[in-house]
Amino acid sequence: MYLPLAELDGPILWAIIIVAVLLFGGSKIPELARGLGKAKREFKKASEDVSDEVKNAVDEDDRRQARLRALEEEERAKIRARLEQEERNKHPGEGHKN
Repeated sequence: MYLPLAELDGPILWAIIIVAVLLFGGSKIPELARGLGKAKREFKKASEDVSDEVKNAVDEDDRRQARLRALEEEERAKIRARLEQEERNKHPGEGHKN
């Protein structure tokens, strides 16, 4: 895989810096750097916010699924108990045999 940016070594990097100083002037470079830093921080914060939002959505979905499983198990237990009670009512004389 060819990465053209990998060739930005010493002399090329210095040439880019010199061209930037000539184009924007020495006084504008710190302002540009501050702007780039601010943009980077805002982008990082936005990406963290999106990441947190996705994580919260996944966690909420997991909690919802766990609640559904618990409710289903509770309903199964009620139905099982009701069926067992109906069986006992059908055969009242048998009771517990030990």
